[in-house]
Amino acid sequence: MTVAAIAILIMTIVVGVNSISLKQKEKKYAAREQELQELIKIEEQRAAELQEFATYTKTKKYAEEVAKDKLGLVYDNEIIFQEKE
Repeated sequence: MTVAAIAILIMTIVVGVNSISLKQKEKKYAAREQELQELIKIEEQRAAELQEFATYTKTKKYAEEVAKDKLGLVYDNEIIFQEKE
């Protein structure tokens, strides 16, 4: 009878230790899940911003800005003032 009681006690201790270990892992996984959820939100916002920019690049206003800034183009009736050095 004592052998059975000792075996049950040992099994209870092993299960208790494993339970504590599993709870610690669960906390780590929950924290990691929270971090990943935050990263998902950030990336979804970034994707929305990129989508807005992609839409904006197809507008006439964007084409005019690029033509003026990068290519130096202007309209025929536009007057350009340049700063003297």
